[in-house]
Amino acid sequence: MKIAILQTDTVRPEFAARYGQYPEMFARLLRQAEPTLEWDGFDVVHMEYPAKLDAYDAFLITGSRFSVYEDLPWIRRLQNFVLQLHQQRKIIIGICFGHQLVAQALGGKTEKATVGWGVGVHAAHWYQKPDWARDADDEFRLLVSHQDQVTRPASGSEVLAGSDFCPNAVCQIGDHILTFQGHPEFVLGYSRDLMQMRSEQLGTAVFQTGMASLQESTNQLQVAHWIIAFIKRGADNHDNGL
Repeated sequence: MKIAILQTDTVRPEFAARYGQYPEMFARLLRQAEPTLEWDGFDVVHMEYPAKLDAYDAFLITGSRFSVYEDLPWIRRLQNFVLQLHQQRKIIIGICFGHQLVAQALGGKTEKATVGWGVGVHAAHWYQKPDWARDADDEFRLLVSHQDQVTRPASGSEVLAGSDFCPNAVCQIGDHILTFQGHPEFVLGYSRDLMQMRSEQLGTAVFQTGMASLQESTNQLQVAHWIIAFIKRGADNHDNGL
């Protein structure tokens, strides 16, 4: 299995030394579920894109400090690329910013959340369990870091999971698009460092609640298995002409 990781932001140098850049975070996570995974990274902020789409089994869009509704050339181009992938039924995995951008590109809407920042460990419950997550409990937990949310899912979306805080936390379109608001690639230390860096911006209550939540366990490895299962299922359906 080979994936293209579309990098939509750069980790701050003082954090990158400890945690790596976003493509490396995803590779470390997903290789726990698929040890033979291969990947190439593309810095789409600087307009780097794969030359051959058929060289990849899936395209993963990372998180970002940017908002998908910002009128920036690289965001417009990435939305057009998502449209191209969707039209060709290429497999897309969207995480946080990627989740929001897919919605925005395909007829949905992303806005700054009226409930404010989501940070730390958050739980989401399943509205419906898909085939690739039959082993799932009724809810799962992931690290989150966002102040934007999908307020209208993309056309044709199934909203699979969410919470009172974030109703549209996991979305699927057909057998080729899967997006999560949460960050399965984050580790506790990186989440802690981000919150400490943004403590004034978050405010005392959100910061303290977020930091306290880091005592809770997450389901990041289980989500990695779900992502790999989704990619394999989509690839098999595509090969069989379904």
